[in-house]
Amino acid sequence: MMIEKLYNTGDLSDDELKMLITSDGDSVSEQLAMYADKVRRQHYGDKVFLRGLIEISSYCKNDCLYCGIRRGNKNAQRYRLDREQIMSAAENGYKLGFRTFVMQGGEDAYYTDELLCEIIAELKDRYPDCAVTLSLGERTYESYKKLREAGADRYLLRHEAADCQLYKKLHPAEMALDNRVKCLYNLRELGYQVGAGFMVGAPFQTVENIIADLRFLQELRPQMIGIGPFIPHHDTPFANEKGGTLELTLRLLGIIRLMFPKVLLPATTALGTISPIGRELGLKTGCNVVMPNLSPVDVRKKYDLYDNKICTGEEAAECRSCLQRRIESAGYTVAVERGDAV
Repeated sequence: MMIEKLYNTGDLSDDELKMLITSDGDSVSEQLAMYADKVRRQHYGDKVFLRGLIEISSYCKNDCLYCGIRRGNKNAQRYRLDREQIMSAAENGYKLGFRTFVMQGGEDAYYTDELLCEIIAELKDRYPDCAVTLSLGERTYESYKKLREAGADRYLLRHEAADCQLYKKLHPAEMALDNRVKCLYNLRELGYQVGAGFMVGAPFQTVENIIADLRFLQELRPQMIGIGPFIPHHDTPFANEKGGTLELTLRLLGIIRLMFPKVLLPATTALGTISPIGRELGLKTGCNVVMPNLSPVDVRKKYDLYDNKICTGEEAAECRSCLQRRIESAGYTVAVERGDAV
């Protein structure tokens, strides 16, 4: 009944959401997946959009307690891609059929507005039919404005936790949820297609925290929502914490698809890391985006956010063909297009 209500109305009360998130039984998960897949097919058919991920830097000024490239991790291997390496990755990706490039990295002051604007402008000049997405953390309004004017189309910035107390437990004292939220609203005001999201099963996270995340997403109305299981990293304060589960992640993906019918929803690498068929199950539960790696193979292991990350030794072409097989085996087709939100 609750799943049908969510399908028909796009919303539930907090109590109903809690019951749906915590209820046991394969039948609930199967029914949720069925409705979620139905909704994504209504808006996107069987298309799955590829985003070519270029991990440009493993340097980060922040010290988030869950992250392997946190400032305080003295064992982290640091690197930066220069402009030529980024262009080479994009050229390779374009030949492989990617029509969105995602530049992701730690908050690294090396990448000034001037440098990023030059890179973005060159990408848009070379590949006018492609979208450029950035995932480079918190920046000023003026910085976001310059990057947007240079041609950036989208920006991914997970809010991580909409509850202040939980946010504080996951981040160092100098980081504040208020600023994170301000950045997201700035991005939206500037005309970016905005992505937000959170970790599933993060340390100290409660069901009430998850519901707060869903309510925040309803307020923000992002075009993209990225969630994935928390996976511990051995060189962080959360090394011995329990990771997020496949079951809860899939449950929430289904709920998000029904609450946000037109959202772009990735089946994340983290989902594929905790289960060999995690991404396929994600696609069958409402996801319509995957983000294979275009980064040079020699740096992939260095962008080490969490333990046992998959696809760190494969060439981009291997990742692309492997994902296409997986997508098709799950009953979907790879779309060679930008894949904007409808």
